[in-house]
Amino acid sequence: MKPNDNCWCPIIVKNSRLVEMLSYFRSTLGGITLFPFIFIRGEGDDRLIRHESIHILQYRETVVIGFLFLYLWDFIHGLIKYRNYNDAYRSIRFEREAYGNELDEHYLEMREHYAWLKYKV
Repeated sequence: MKPNDNCWCPIIVKNSRLVEMLSYFRSTLGGITLFPFIFIRGEGDDRLIRHESIHILQYRETVVIGFLFLYLWDFIHGLIKYRNYNDAYRSIRFEREAYGNELDEHYLEMREHYAWLKYKV
């Protein structure tokens, strides 16, 4: 489903206490996506909302549970490979797609289905 189809839009929660609490563990955390919600610290910006919206599409494509499984799998694989939290996080295929395209204002409209498959672990 392309983002311009009417039922892809996430529910965005700004000034989220959840993000504030989780930022104790990762100080740079600006937002988190838990389908169908995007929780944002403060007001957020277009880049952050685009990044988290990419995750919403990934969740949909993997029927939610697949996203959670693959995200954890990639993170554990990265921890074993890199022995570093930040490198493990950045190696997650879903994060690689989101970070790689968060600045492209047209990415959500042009994104191919299952684009995250291009990002091998």
